[in-house]
Amino acid sequence: MQWKPNTTVAAIAEQDGRFLLVEESINGNLVFNQPAGHLEQGESLIEAIKREVMEETAWEFEPKSLVGVYLYPNPHQADITYLRFCFYGHCIKEHKGQALDDGIVRAAWLTEDEIEKEHERMRSPLVTRCIKDYISGKSYPLDLIHHSLNSE
Repeated sequence: MQWKPNTTVAAIAEQDGRFLLVEESINGNLVFNQPAGHLEQGESLIEAIKREVMEETAWEFEPKSLVGVYLYPNPHQADITYLRFCFYGHCIKEHKGQALDDGIVRAAWLTEDEIEKEHERMRSPLVTRCIKDYISGKSYPLDLIHHSLNSE
């Protein structure tokens, strides 16, 4: 049987020196994460990241570049590994009052210093790794990603 990782997407949005994160309840603990989630069958990676950011933060997100691709084995569940595609982009419109996904307490804009101070509350090391990669200038064009051999 072929092994398959869980494909996920994550977003980095920065405004005025602050990064968009979500505070969420995981196993009774409040943790921070990028807006992120699983790729659903039949959707593109771009569609997935736009959907996840909207569902988790109520912000419309326009991806501008790919920051990186990360393979991360879950240290708490040996049989789960994530393949994360992290995108940088802009939040273009907030839909105030929209209900957020189950488990999401709030969307929060944190500075790099605030993220560092809260490092123990990050859902995984990928949160700070992706932000550090973005800050260091890692950026790849979206046309690096091809969703179908039939598309132009």
